[in-house]
Amino acid sequence: MEISVLFRKLWCVRKQLIVFLTPLVLLPLLFGLPEKEGKCLYVVLLMAVFWCTEALPLAVTAMLPVCLFPTMGILPSKKVCPQYFLDTNFLFLSGLIMASAIEEWGLHRRIALKVLKIVGVKPAWLILGMMLTASFLSMWLSNTATTAMMLPIANAILESLFGDLETLKRNCRSGEDAENEVINGPSNMKMQPVQSLPSEKQILSIEGQDGAEQGDGRTAEEVREEAQYQMQIWKGFLICIPYAASIGGTATLTGTAPNLILIGQLKSYFPECDVINFGSWFAFALPLMLIFLFLGWLWIAFLYGGLNTRLCIKKQDRRAEAEVKAQAVIEDDYRKLGPVNFAEASIAFFFVLFAVLLFTRDPKFVTGWSVFFPKGYVSDAVTGVIIVSILFFFPSQKPSFSWWFNPQASNSAYVPLLSWKKAQDSVPWNIILLLGGGFAMAKGCEESGLASWIGGHLQPLAEVPAPAAAMLLTAFVACFTEFASNTATIIIFLPVIAELAIAASVNPLYLMIPTTVGSSFAFMLPVSTPPNSIAFASGHLLVKDMVKTGVVMNILGVLCVSLAMNTWGVAMFDLNSYPEWAPPVNVSSTLVHMHIPPIPGLNVTL
Repeated sequence: MEISVLFRKLWCVRKQLIVFLTPLVLLPLLFGLPEKEGKCLYVVLLMAVFWCTEALPLAVTAMLPVCLFPTMGILPSKKVCPQYFLDTNFLFLSGLIMASAIEEWGLHRRIALKVLKIVGVKPAWLILGMMLTASFLSMWLSNTATTAMMLPIANAILESLFGDLETLKRNCRSGEDAENEVINGPSNMKMQPVQSLPSEKQILSIEGQDGAEQGDGRTAEEVREEAQYQMQIWKGFLICIPYAASIGGTATLTGTAPNLILIGQLKSYFPECDVINFGSWFAFALPLMLIFLFLGWLWIAFLYGGLNTRLCIKKQDRRAEAEVKAQAVIEDDYRKLGPVNFAEASIAFFFVLFAVLLFTRDPKFVTGWSVFFPKGYVSDAVTGVIIVSILFFFPSQKPSFSWWFNPQASNSAYVPLLSWKKAQDSVPWNIILLLGGGFAMAKGCEESGLASWIGGHLQPLAEVPAPAAAMLLTAFVACFTEFASNTATIIIFLPVIAELAIAASVNPLYLMIPTTVGSSFAFMLPVSTPPNSIAFASGHLLVKDMVKTGVVMNILGVLCVSLAMNTWGVAMFDLNSYPEWAPPVNVSSTLVHMHIPPIPGLNVTL
């Protein structure tokens, strides 16, 4: 058998080989380390390999602690299973249910089209509008759903601006084909295409192209240059949407799973820590998200040709005519939605109420409404579940008192804003299990002593200055998450980072927050996140386009996180001091502590 054939066959069964061989390769850990720590590290590394390679479905890997921790004597089942439905999971679930209600009644589409109407249709402004809309929606919906909804809108606008994409690609190549013909001579052999009738869109595009070439006096070279410019704009539109969705998800706790994993890990490792909740996280992360979004917009608009004098100066030319057509498409789509109906208005009201109540429960910088209840009884999960429970009985049509006394009125069945079947179909239950698996892993690391064992071996890293360590960890996690799920990435690394912070006598939040945010900065590869994959699947982007854009986006993201942590993050979370809720440290230890430089205006130092 040839080597190439053997490799192909091995590639076909690679996942099965990983499932069977990984446990065998990791066996030495059970004998070379302290008993309980070695067993826990065995399970952690096994899950890490399965998560990174996706040899098993992510949710199935997440359930491994249920069977491995009890059978290996690491943690009893009654302590493992409750980790899969902590109050953090209920907060995430309530956010997903609210998102399914918004999608059910099309409120997200109305919001998107309204924003695009406001920002206008010049390419750079339209890219900004796309990014603002995608980032706002992904704060509440999943990043994947946001991208899937926004891309068809973007394509419709682009077709009205530039015409049919295939014609555009043909125009881009036409100049190159002419040059090749001059250099190499005309080809003697030509494939005869199969005769087929063109579609109406293709006829219109061809007519428009011919008319342009004959009527405006442009040369073939000018047509090619304009087509290349338009193709760049098209790529900018497609690439900005998944990037904005990933950035927007960092602004709220429910926007992306890593944020909730951070909360769960904090509650597991530091039970007394109540610094971060929905309100305090939103106050910290929203400015960070807006700054990063603006810098990302500048980079994408610069790279793909959207930044030019047309932003401020009106010109009457072919591009201006195309922009008028695109504006008409947006207004026509918005008009087709009709007036806001009772269901949309109701969903909008509960959505705003959901956000306001979560934000004001205990925002830390002012007194929240949670003071009216016994301390520690009401969490963000309670708030979320109360609001989304109302959606299952609140009517989707305006109630009428006269209906009871009108025998001619329709006796149609009562329809609530959201049915359980719709919620059941829309909620990604695998993510709920994935969250639970992360919390179970953290609990096992804590109870087995593995976390302390790792912390003891990380003491040499304490010599690194805290700001540098935070930037390096953020950059490392941002690179790692290009090849693995952001949820799995943060589950693997947060326990290690928490122990590093304790060993270095630095506020754990100073290292845990930036790495959590950085795990959402997966911009370089199509496989990094589902939004990237959806945009890449359109067939109009190349891997090199994403790498070229994503490298700078990653750098901008790391710098923005570092700026946030060392400015308003220090003031909000008191990062200059070692907190009381963290395990006490031995000040007289010979360990060289990290030092966070004091921020001007703050008198608190480590």
